[in-house]
Amino acid sequence: MAATTETENTRFLDYVREDSVLHGQVDWLVHGLEYAAAGIDIFACLILLIGGLRFIAGFTRAEVSRSPTQRVKGVNRERVELGRYILAGLELLIVSDIIHTALSLAMADLVFLGLLVVIRSLISFFLDRELAEVKRELQD
Repeated sequence: MAATTETENTRFLDYVREDSVLHGQVDWLVHGLEYAAAGIDIFACLILLIGGLRFIAGFTRAEVSRSPTQRVKGVNRERVELGRYILAGLELLIVSDIIHTALSLAMADLVFLGLLVVIRSLISFFLDRELAEVKRELQD
């Protein structure tokens, strides 16, 4: 019985829609959207990279501070800024994944998108909560 279930699951993930107007008659649009999604991926990575570099610079400035209170506040400010960059990058990556999946004809891509969106949404949710906590600490 387990072999049947495994075979059925494999067939489900192997499903590929065959007749698509998008891929058949307006193939140029599919290629254009794929390039657009790739551009969004690159832009999201640049946002994450800029955020990381700014965090390193700000963290270094905060650590050089002589006052322990200023050091902690400086590091927390930089954490909030880094969190904003991470959230922006994650949101753009989700947009790109949705475009890639909309263009794909494979069921496995749809399942993969679902998992990615859930994982990235959970990361965003918990990161947002952590940032709110750090912001409250900064206001005290």
